[in-house]
Amino acid sequence: MKVAAVKAPGGLDRIAIESREVPAPGPGEILVRVRASSLNFHDFAVAAGMIPAPDGRIPMSDGAGEVAAVGAGVTRWNVGDHVLSTFFPNWPAGGPSPARLSGVPGDHADGFAAEYVAKPASGFTRLPAGWSMAEAATLPCAALTAWRALVVEARIKPGDVVLTQGTGGVSIFAVQLAKAAGAIVVATSSSPEKLARLKALGADHLINYRQNPDWGEEVAALTGGAHAVVEIGGAGAMGQSIHACRIGGQISLIGVLAGVSGEIPTALAMGKNVTIKGVTVGSIQDQEDMIAAIDANGIRPIIDSTYPLDQIAAAFAHQVSQKHFGKICLEF
Repeated sequence: MKVAAVKAPGGLDRIAIESREVPAPGPGEILVRVRASSLNFHDFAVAAGMIPAPDGRIPMSDGAGEVAAVGAGVTRWNVGDHVLSTFFPNWPAGGPSPARLSGVPGDHADGFAAEYVAKPASGFTRLPAGWSMAEAATLPCAALTAWRALVVEARIKPGDVVLTQGTGGVSIFAVQLAKAAGAIVVATSSSPEKLARLKALGADHLINYRQNPDWGEEVAALTGGAHAVVEIGGAGAMGQSIHACRIGGQISLIGVLAGVSGEIPTALAMGKNVTIKGVTVGSIQDQEDMIAAIDANGIRPIIDSTYPLDQIAAAFAHQVSQKHFGKICLEF
């Protein structure tokens, strides 16, 4: 089988396309013929060497494909079934724990940049009805992060104000999920073209954060303040996100793209009774709940572009360029 492997110490010029033996499923495992994956920042961090991994690690946390063989004791899946990976295959339900946050494909273990993988059957779910493999492969990391941030943790309801930042995979799914839940969405970007596309997805208010550095105050003025913020910037954006919140609002911290440390208006956060909640993807049960919701409301992912497996480095280069809108996928 064909795989993509990251050679230590990492770098896009150190991703090798190799031939390896097709694995055999052990007891409790299924062999999956992988058909698609999608790129996340986490995958780029592994490929670039920002997250150290063993020499020859196969990257990519997300994968969709069909069952090619089943190991002893597997009863849930049959040959030919379409299956979708999970980011945390050891987190069945409930809250996070060190054990449940282990085993991330493409990081703690080999991932889905391979034509075949053999992994525990319990770490897969079904696909949304009628979705292609590439569409489904956008869900396990980006969509589930947005789902847990808004539905599981912030518990948004119709009429709530949701603030999203930028046009990465999580942010776009957050817009779609929030609108499906009946929320009012404020979306930010520095690109007029991308803001127009966010408007077409249903965003109610648009803010160019480059033109208005005090965008948090604009959110509050437009809406009375956000009930829920999907925070991708980290410390560099946290101050404005706190300004954007109404009293009792919740900030789901899912990224640190604008800085891992910095000045935070803690007195303002305290005065507003703001909750800041770290969110790292979600459980297998969360993924199954999200897929049921997708089946009910008809959401479809936004796919920017697709690449074959042997062009994975080019796919990452496109990701780094930040010219994309929506998810970048691999199909093979």
